[in-house]
Amino acid sequence: MIVWPRRLRTRLFASHVLVVAVGAITMVIVGAVVTQTVYRRRIGALGFGRSQGRGNSVSESELNTALDQSLVVAMLVGSAAALVVAAIVAWIVGGRLLRPVDDLRTATRQMATGDFSVMVPVPSEPELAALAADVNGLGEALATTERRRSQLLGEVTHELRTPITVIRGQMEGLLDGVIAPSDEVYVAVVDEAARLQRLVDDLTMLSQVDEGVLRIVPEMLDLSAVAAGAAERLRPQFVDEGVMLVVAASTPVTVSGDRDRLTQVITNLLGNALGHTPQGGTVSVQSGRDGQVAWVEVTDSGAGIPAGELDRIFDRFYRRGDTSPIPGRASRAGRGLGLTIARSLARAHGGDVIASSQGAGTGATFRLTIPAS
Repeated sequence: MIVWPRRLRTRLFASHVLVVAVGAITMVIVGAVVTQTVYRRRIGALGFGRSQGRGNSVSESELNTALDQSLVVAMLVGSAAALVVAAIVAWIVGGRLLRPVDDLRTATRQMATGDFSVMVPVPSEPELAALAADVNGLGEALATTERRRSQLLGEVTHELRTPITVIRGQMEGLLDGVIAPSDEVYVAVVDEAARLQRLVDDLTMLSQVDEGVLRIVPEMLDLSAVAAGAAERLRPQFVDEGVMLVVAASTPVTVSGDRDRLTQVITNLLGNALGHTPQGGTVSVQSGRDGQVAWVEVTDSGAGIPAGELDRIFDRFYRRGDTSPIPGRASRAGRGLGLTIARSLARAHGGDVIASSQGAGTGATFRLTIPAS
């Protein structure tokens, strides 16, 4: 039994050597047999080995001619036999080597038609095994993308339905005379239109980040000052909700980044903390530097995050399932995009946003990290 090498390059080399060797051996064997047979017939036709008369002798030139003719016939027959045997061996060996490639082609064609569930059998060759694993990974990634696209379409439709329904209802009421024109009606319509505008703006920003076309204007800035400034601008909202906002004093931390984008990241983190912290709770902001990494942490004393939700809270339109809803906060429910945008903008700066929590009822901490200058 032939033991094949595992590396594809070695297998291809070995297969070529095997084909040549089989062809050569076949040609030698067939040539030897044919030469012996044809030569004996030639010698017999010349009368060599029988009782020879004085006028019927075989010369050396005649023997050489018979040998040459035998060799020619033997080489022709041997070459033909070697060609046939080599073709059969090459067909078998080539089929063994190319079967994984055919599987890959079949899988990619199925993926091109939208069937991302196909899995390529992993061959034994390391090179083809790595290629098959990459194709399988590509199929899984495409399937995930398709699921997210369908989910996003449904979520966007759901988010758009409510404000559109409110605007249409108000306008139809005004046209039918059911609703009397008033400032309250107009304000409600304007609020819903603004909600639509914010949703469109958020989705546009996320799309630009995903496509890598979001415009970032970097400058040297103090991340601690940016965090403190964002907190102070939101302080009146914390006061209205009865939540204490604590900004810890910190030393300057210089980074290269877009001031407006980083301000939006911290604003989103603070807004998320406020929305999940009850009256009388506390939200703290602190910043610092660990080696080449600058960071800002926003910590709240709110409802916390269950372990099963830590990996999902950054998904689009995902809202934390608080175990104890905060009274009076229903009107402040977000669109489920704030944390998604915060992480996307942080990653556009080469950093990230990471969430941590000890579980429900223990509060949560969101840590923004970007490279320090």
